[in-house]
Amino acid sequence: MKRISIIFLTCILLAFPSAVLADVAPPANPPGSNLQPGSETTQVRMVAETVLIDVRADNGLGTARITADFTMRNLGSESESMAVRFPITANDGFGNYPEIKELVIKVDGQQIPYQRVNYPDIRYQDQDVPWAEFNITFPVGEDVAVQVAYNINGSGYMPFTAFYYILETGAGWKDTIGSADVILRLPYPGNAQNIINNMQIGWSETTPGGAIEGNEMRWHFDNFEPGPDGVVQNMEFDLIAPAVWQNVLKEQDNVTKNPNDNEAWGRLAKAYKNIFLMGKGYRTDAGGEELYRLSIEAYEKCLAINPNDAQWHAGFADLLANRSYWDSFSNGPTSDAYRALDETHTALQLAPNDPKVLEIAENIHYMFQDGMAQTESGYDFLWLTQTPAPNLPTPTVAPAFEPTSVPSTLTPTTVPEPIPAEPEPVLPQSKPSLPICGSAALIGVIWLGRKRKRG
Repeated sequence: MKRISIIFLTCILLAFPSAVLADVAPPANPPGSNLQPGSETTQVRMVAETVLIDVRADNGLGTARITADFTMRNLGSESESMAVRFPITANDGFGNYPEIKELVIKVDGQQIPYQRVNYPDIRYQDQDVPWAEFNITFPVGEDVAVQVAYNINGSGYMPFTAFYYILETGAGWKDTIGSADVILRLPYPGNAQNIINNMQIGWSETTPGGAIEGNEMRWHFDNFEPGPDGVVQNMEFDLIAPAVWQNVLKEQDNVTKNPNDNEAWGRLAKAYKNIFLMGKGYRTDAGGEELYRLSIEAYEKCLAINPNDAQWHAGFADLLANRSYWDSFSNGPTSDAYRALDETHTALQLAPNDPKVLEIAENIHYMFQDGMAQTESGYDFLWLTQTPAPNLPTPTVAPAFEPTSVPSTLTPTTVPEPIPAEPEPVLPQSKPSLPICGSAALIGVIWLGRKRKRG
């Protein structure tokens, strides 16, 4: 009865099938924000703004230096002097109030002082929190340049991070905002793999409409009123954490320099896998699909060089099984599931007592109990021995390996200081038989993190 109740509750919670399920929201660091006028009605318009989110290659979830330049114009008939304000902290959702760092405010190129005052939190209006307040005079018909620069921290869970920028605090100025250019700048070339676009990562989703060029992703808006109900919403930027992507670049560089090193190819495959898989599912965006393909290619190169490396066979099986596990809820077992069992079988033949191989085999058994049954002496691979045999993909292992050029996506880069690899994506520890929940059949899985050396 207890098991039935748990399954029933799981069905209610996960009634809509998806390859990615949202986690509990992490603590949110204070976002960047537009200027906000005083409480009085103003004739000053925000004619234009340019916001640069310059992401730094720091460890952890990363930091960004935000530089926001505003062109303000008084459209009234009298000069206005007012106390302009800017939020410097916000409730992180857990009752903490982290603050932005190194705030600098300039008016017409000259740095000016500010004072701390309390106003309602931009997220929780019933709470008063510190803001920066500073006086500006706006002459009639003249443009006044205001610049606000500061540091913010990324929010989220490794290996993913998110940065935010609040546009709606600029809604209090006169009329619409004339134009806005928002620029996300990375410390390396941006692409669909390190900028997560067109999908929700659990606590954030990159604002649509941006275009990637070089190290930047850019958005442009004209004559808009920002806010929750406006055409232009607040900005969100979902990324692979800079330290994690730097590790990918390092491993790409390693295989460029050492194309016959199976360990280098295995580490690259694992680096791709770590940012393809998510806590409860996998990345379904275009960049995720490319990461999956690249991870498979790297594992294949690794195992072609050394077909007898059991741990990399098991690591490859781990990638294939995790993808197929989530796909199986809507499509049934896929060819990747059969291939995962084939790689697991090979790994166990090569190293039947290897702890890492046994750990991965046990996890895959729980994913596909109908295809990989446990016996007293090990496992019986039912799907691999059934009649008629399934149409398995071409085996990974090749008899020989000829050095080839590195794929075009592996552009040699300057290698940063070594960064410890992130823990492997965690695997389900148990998997009950699949219940049917209306139109959906999803199982809640507890994912426990484990530190892994290889695979």
